[in-house]
Amino acid sequence: MSQPPSSGNSSSGLQSSANRRAAGPRAVREVVFVDGVRTPFGRAGEKGIYAGTRADDLVVKCIRELMRRNPSLPAERIDEVAIAATTQTGDQGLTIGRTAALLAGLPRTVPGFAIDRMCAGAMTAVTTTASGIGFGAYDVVIAGGVEHMGNHPMGAGADPNPRFMSERIVDPAALNMGNTAENLHDRFPAITKDRTDAYAVASQDKLAAAYAKDQIQPDLVPVATMKPGLGWTVNTVDEPPRPGTSVRDLAALKTPFRAHGRVTAGNAAGLNDGATAALLASADAAEELGLPVKMRLVSYAFAGVEPEVMGIGPVPATEKALKNAGLGIGDIGLFEINEAFAVQVLSFLDHFGIADDDPRVNRYGGAIAVGHPLASSGVRLMNQLARQFEEDPTVRFGMTTMCIGLGMGATVIWENPHHAAYGLALDEMTAPAQTTAPTTETGAAA
Repeated sequence: MSQPPSSGNSSSGLQSSANRRAAGPRAVREVVFVDGVRTPFGRAGEKGIYAGTRADDLVVKCIRELMRRNPSLPAERIDEVAIAATTQTGDQGLTIGRTAALLAGLPRTVPGFAIDRMCAGAMTAVTTTASGIGFGAYDVVIAGGVEHMGNHPMGAGADPNPRFMSERIVDPAALNMGNTAENLHDRFPAITKDRTDAYAVASQDKLAAAYAKDQIQPDLVPVATMKPGLGWTVNTVDEPPRPGTSVRDLAALKTPFRAHGRVTAGNAAGLNDGATAALLASADAAEELGLPVKMRLVSYAFAGVEPEVMGIGPVPATEKALKNAGLGIGDIGLFEINEAFAVQVLSFLDHFGIADDDPRVNRYGGAIAVGHPLASSGVRLMNQLARQFEEDPTVRFGMTTMCIGLGMGATVIWENPHHAAYGLALDEMTAPAQTTAPTTETGAAA
């Protein structure tokens, strides 16, 4: 004879309920950025340094380098590997987070997955796994991204739903990123071509200066490549930079997206190949394992905008991230803004009242100079911010932000562990040390 259905008052039911009550609300754990690396970025195409190199092999290089640089971390303590790619096919497909983990020699018990949020892929890999750390599902993760635009040109093989056009869900121009940058120029006429060219030259100059000071090289993983007839080459520097570029050089370039337009190959990021990876952990796990802490995650946000002007996406994303953190734009001492297009960066700066040449912005230059291999770029921004934090302990908060294809923006706010107030709540901070007006060399008030 069958048993009657449970009334819900059985001892097992009571025990389950008691367990749920005992568990109580979860406390959010602190998430820290332990380390980050990247390959040198290459130019996409047959003449680029990574022509003939697999995308997944670039990711493997990054994962192995993270493990080499952090010997106190047992490989079996890694709880997840999240790798992003915009074009998830071929050597960027097959759940690349899992396949890269296996190829890198991590234990088979380490799971992995793939992410696609176009340009913000690596940034989303970081925020997604960081959320898992905060929730308590993970202690240590690897997150990054790859894009081999030589093997997989942007949009190749894509099949957009015809409703996008027939129902005008988005303007046809939104499917071409260069056109969206021209649309931004239309919307903000104060951002002239002269301004974008000047900004682009400054990006090249700042990157060259950073290379001269050895500020870029520590994050780079050497990658050996082989080409028929040329043999093996060990690539140790980025390929895209064009040091010495002048405004006059850029003024002569064609505007491929619009006749008499303003967007050129000189004031936009190029087509590039490269990979990145970062190591994240809970603050407790980092302390337990003796791992360094380069940044603490404070807040992050994603936002959607009109796809036709996708470059404005960092503005609402930043407003949301600042609100979530209880901060204002004046609290941010360093900005790492992805330079998909100069007009996109300048629209952000104008919105927040920041000068084109503000020394807080992209101190090492940006993607216009170093390249933008789509889904990998988010971690490059984080690597550079972490190094700048170490160099400048007077800065407490920094930001990594970027626009995203099809009309989105992403922003992550970080705290500098080298700052005197690190870890304090804002209301715990003492008054600023400088309580009087700064003085000039002659002693008069400025």
